[in-house]
Amino acid sequence: MFDFSTLLVAGLPLIVVIFGLVEFTKVMGLKGRILTATSLFLGLVFGITYQIAQSGLPSTFSSWFAVSVFGLALGLVTSGLYKFVDNRFPQVPYFRG
Repeated sequence: MFDFSTLLVAGLPLIVVIFGLVEFTKVMGLKGRILTATSLFLGLVFGITYQIAQSGLPSTFSSWFAVSVFGLALGLVTSGLYKFVDNRFPQVPYFRG
């Protein structure tokens, strides 16, 4: 099994970047299933982009398929982890000093 925590971009774990973007969209007003779908979409886009940046533009169908499956897997991991954490931990109110 692939360890998605080893995906680093400029020293930052890619999953943390995706979680940050999902949290940003949450603050902007998205809720529920749309937020989960956003997490899946961001994981898919960043996963495909990461693979292309690491290995170059795929030239065969099998290469494109592998890149797409990787992006889908990252999207599913990020949306699943986000949903898991969001459901299990209480929301902390923002400090408004």
